[in-house]
Amino acid sequence: MSKFKFKPKKSLVLGTLALALSAQAQDGFFQSHLDKQKAIEKEYLDAVDFSSFKVHLKEITKNPHIAGTPENELVQQYMAKVMTDAGMDTKLYPYDVYLPNHPGESHLEIVSPVKMTLSQQEAILDEDPFSADKRLYLGFNAFSGSGDVTAEVVYVNYGTREDFAKLKEMGVDLTGKVVIARYGGNFRGYKAKYAEEAGAIGLVVYTDPKDNGYVRGDVYPDGPYYNETTIQRGSMLTLDWTGDPLTPNEPALPLDGDKKVKRLDPKEVDFHTIPVTPIGYGAAKEILSRMKGQAVPEAWQGGLPFDYKIEGGSDLKVRVMVDQPVDFIRANNVVGTFKGSKYPDEWIILGAHFDAWSFGATDPNSGTAMLLTLAEAIGKLVKEGKAPERSIMIGHWDAEEQGVIGSTEWVEHMRDELKANAVAYMNFDGGVNGRNFGASAAPTLKKIIMDAAKDVAYPDSSKTVYEVWAGKNKEPRMGNLGGGSDHIAFYMHVGVPSLGGGTGGMTPYHSNYDNFHYYSKFVDPSFKMGGTVAQVFGLVALRLANGDVIPYDVPRYAQDLKGHFENAVKNVQTIAPDFQEFDQANAALAQLEASSTSYQTALEAALAKGSISEKKLKKINEELIGLEKSWIDPKGMYYGEWYKSLYVCNDPFSGYASWILPGIQYEVAINRTEKLEEWDSRYAKAISNLRKKIDKITKSL
Repeated sequence: MSKFKFKPKKSLVLGTLALALSAQAQDGFFQSHLDKQKAIEKEYLDAVDFSSFKVHLKEITKNPHIAGTPENELVQQYMAKVMTDAGMDTKLYPYDVYLPNHPGESHLEIVSPVKMTLSQQEAILDEDPFSADKRLYLGFNAFSGSGDVTAEVVYVNYGTREDFAKLKEMGVDLTGKVVIARYGGNFRGYKAKYAEEAGAIGLVVYTDPKDNGYVRGDVYPDGPYYNETTIQRGSMLTLDWTGDPLTPNEPALPLDGDKKVKRLDPKEVDFHTIPVTPIGYGAAKEILSRMKGQAVPEAWQGGLPFDYKIEGGSDLKVRVMVDQPVDFIRANNVVGTFKGSKYPDEWIILGAHFDAWSFGATDPNSGTAMLLTLAEAIGKLVKEGKAPERSIMIGHWDAEEQGVIGSTEWVEHMRDELKANAVAYMNFDGGVNGRNFGASAAPTLKKIIMDAAKDVAYPDSSKTVYEVWAGKNKEPRMGNLGGGSDHIAFYMHVGVPSLGGGTGGMTPYHSNYDNFHYYSKFVDPSFKMGGTVAQVFGLVALRLANGDVIPYDVPRYAQDLKGHFENAVKNVQTIAPDFQEFDQANAALAQLEASSTSYQTALEAALAKGSISEKKLKKINEELIGLEKSWIDPKGMYYGEWYKSLYVCNDPFSGYASWILPGIQYEVAINRTEKLEEWDSRYAKAISNLRKKIDKITKSL
């Protein structure tokens, strides 16, 4: 990580941390076990080697390593060795998945009024030796359609559902046109989906300097913002499920394996058919500056130095040509396990993907390097005979960039085991991307993150991570998980309480500049945050692993749900002004709140007394693992049955945003009221189911 081993000052460790540990390690632990846990946590914090983060990051980002390449296999082998050396039982999970991992042939040109070939790759920079690597690909969007089209141009702003609706309202016909959209506002795949639905025959996507470029500050290599050649790559996949496009609900087991999996015919799958290519704003300027149609709405004006227009007119013609090969590639997940000394079949899982669009220094491999650092620190405890009581697993997922594929296949493969055994999943995709700490989590995991953050020193500061994170607020903002990464299958398909956390800042997102040089200069030049993140989430893992009673914050369900249903009513009133309440769900929620309070009172009394039998304790923890499954509904969502959680889903119209109570959110989004009563009933049933489970545990306490 850093050039020297960073350790918090002793006074801070013995002062703030000792006080915090005495208060915070309380959750889930018998009074008689607190001293032992505090000693383990102190030892763990000291065991985190801040310098190893930098070593790992440098090694795994030496080469561009897109999924399915020999270079990505080298990363896989390195991770397996580090984890094995740390004492983990390390296993490979291979899958044959259907995806593009090469741009194939691609061209973008202005055909008239001038002939001009537009750049589709980042400039080579003298200051950045990585940028000259001959293995770097053109900018491309995975799962673009293949085709060769020439047409007039229409600017569609961010290409959101609302933007396309606005164009229709304005009478702009997109039939047979090439559309140009700026990145932002939604998942890029929806830009293609909506463009195709509107009749467009090609799509060009660029990053506008107003969103990330010279309007914001100095551009790379002088500053962290996108320069005019920087290109955001990314998947365009927008199916009704997450993961391998040919095996929904089933793992994409190897084609040459003993067990055969029925795969869909690619012709049956609703892939995009129009050609799509991403470019930088320097190339986009050549198109947009030549447009002569009507002025854009004020909010659609970007940062390039001219007035943006909706249409290019009949003189301006652009050619988009993409011939993108799609085939099976072998994706390999690497999963390491520190076997639990007491409850080996109860799993705390941490993970991040390791495949990258280029070198992957920020996304994803800052998370990878952090997890390797964390594994080594826990390994030191294990080698001293202090193994965690529950198993701690670390998963490094492959083929995430083309559609969150590797992790999803593993979850589908291990579905039954995860339902029974998984205590929590923690995701660290690009987990150390700056110096601003943050987290999003399931209700049951929010408190444990905040408590751990109180016990870790923030680098170069006399404050804790919690204090810096909270800033001037009494409590830090804690988000809800949306889409876009490897927690999706764990949380939304199987019902494992999940979190995403780490640090953020400016990054060269999905570009060829996402390399060790950029990271060293702009992300964390001191290399202190990797060890800090490992300390925080190592504490979370150890508390989940060693708690006598799994330290979920059970009352947080009712607390969060009250706010979510209040918001749901307001949302419904935008389409049905006379709507009053979800009366069945509200009644169930009142009972849940009462049950949660009783549970917490009984739990605190039992922990203080420390008199629960081993047999009863095992049963209680099994039932706690089942709480989140109350939200898993076999019927799933109307926009895709693969999404099973009634509590949370990624927004099916934008892809990234977090939809809480997604069944209701969807009805509002499609302006449908006739199914609201059904959802009231389904939510009431789920909440009642959750409440009954909590009551059962309370009786056992």
